[in-house]
Amino acid sequence: MNPKVDFYFSKAKKWQEELEQLRMIVLDCGLAEELKWGVPCYTFQKSNIVLIHVFKEYCALLFFKGALLNDANGVMTQQTENVQAARQIRFTNVRQIVEMEPILKAYIYEAIEVEKAGLKVNFKKTAEFIIPEEFKNKLDKIPALKAAFSALTPGRQRAYIFYFSAPKQSKTREARVEKCMQQILNGKGLDD
Repeated sequence: MNPKVDFYFSKAKKWQEELEQLRMIVLDCGLAEELKWGVPCYTFQKSNIVLIHVFKEYCALLFFKGALLNDANGVMTQQTENVQAARQIRFTNVRQIVEMEPILKAYIYEAIEVEKAGLKVNFKKTAEFIIPEEFKNKLDKIPALKAAFSALTPGRQRAYIFYFSAPKQSKTREARVEKCMQQILNGKGLDD
């Protein structure tokens, strides 16, 4: 146990018992406990394996390379269609965690083996994502915008593509593009 992480577990109101149970299971697998992104993160030789986090409706174990795990029990969830590597196992009560302990440990050990083997998730390239027509038109009309967008990191490019693609109506997509153009020209990401 890492004392720097204790506050996370003591501040939890809704999922305290569940979090403590998950913590014990993960630590029992020999992983190092750290605080990353404000949540407990468990590592093997400095590589992220799993983290514990909470949401309003559930708490979860998130496996960083969950897409590479076997999931023989069919318990893993892909948070959204855009999440490529990570997978969650969600819980709504402590009984589920206790009953699943052997399965959870098996998944954690498998995740450690994936890391030891040096396996990597094959991420979809930014060029493989469909750029919405409204943004494509702006890129074609404004060379400086196209150059600025191309200069962004792949992650920032994907964030804009997802943001621009989300609305169902063309005028909403167009409004989002208009709103973000200056930020792109300034070399900034969506959340910068």
